[in-house]
Amino acid sequence: MIELKNSQLVFRFPQVHARAVGRIDFIKTLRVPDDGRNYPLPAGFGRFHVEHLEDHAERVPAYWLKRGGAILPMYQSEALWIKLSGGYPMAVKIATGKINAVTGEAWTNTLNDNPQDYIVLSEQPWLDGYAVERGTVRQFVASQLGKGDTVEEQVTGKAEFGGIQIMAFPMKAHIYKEHFERLAEIRENYLDIPAFCRSASGRIDSMGIAPGGRISQEIYDDDYGLDAWDLSAGVRCFIHTVNSESWRKLTGQIMPDTPITAREYNEAGVPWFDYYAVDKTALPGSRLLKSLKGLRQKPSTSEITQIGESLSLAPRVELSKHGRVTDGTF
Repeated sequence: MIELKNSQLVFRFPQVHARAVGRIDFIKTLRVPDDGRNYPLPAGFGRFHVEHLEDHAERVPAYWLKRGGAILPMYQSEALWIKLSGGYPMAVKIATGKINAVTGEAWTNTLNDNPQDYIVLSEQPWLDGYAVERGTVRQFVASQLGKGDTVEEQVTGKAEFGGIQIMAFPMKAHIYKEHFERLAEIRENYLDIPAFCRSASGRIDSMGIAPGGRISQEIYDDDYGLDAWDLSAGVRCFIHTVNSESWRKLTGQIMPDTPITAREYNEAGVPWFDYYAVDKTALPGSRLLKSLKGLRQKPSTSEITQIGESLSLAPRVELSKHGRVTDGTF
């Protein structure tokens, strides 16, 4: 089952193993420039606010309720990264507009390893964007559906789904017991990278996710193999992304936070981050995603999210290793 607690998705598989718990956070971050350069990992500035879809059942479209899930408000052209944490290994599929962020292929409700279309929690502590090349992703950036900028529209030619889709499969219990049971406590403490490593202080329009600037990040090969995952126990969640205007219509509230600007990033002296896993093999990236056009346009005047155009040479830090959410019809 999936729960939403303090804007964090919590995946639990008690029928598989008592320790089978994983967590996913959507993290606010600086939007890096789309200028052809590869930037290090930008820091996080706290979680995005996420609410239950059913809390706004009277105002959301009926087809949203059919899909189930949760609502995440974002400013247009605002960037995010996805944090994965937990001591029990899981295979996690991440898509936007039902286009896989690792392969660029259409969504499926199972795992595939040729090519690998998932990441492994918590060998992969975070995902900042679409895997376009080995060692490079293009940042997740919010964009209005229907403008032709989202990955969904560039790949399929349609603006149908939007949002973010996540599905998790736990490791089979007998494999976990064979390899991890004795060292479970040590492994949980080791695999959960501390929060400070990447953190610092009318009509309802759907939002999608577009490819932004380039970030240096490796997506790691699955060392466990496809047979390690319990495909019968998968759970999924549809995250509906909305802009500030739609958020006000849904809730009567202003946006919870404002976007991060390059000036704030520099004034806070926030460093960039490099993450290394010397014992891991990086995936080659997706040919489909490599051909995508980046979100180069400026944000609208009503939704200003300053792009990091005047970034200082900040220091780099090297890192080593409330109720249930509904699962509807995607």
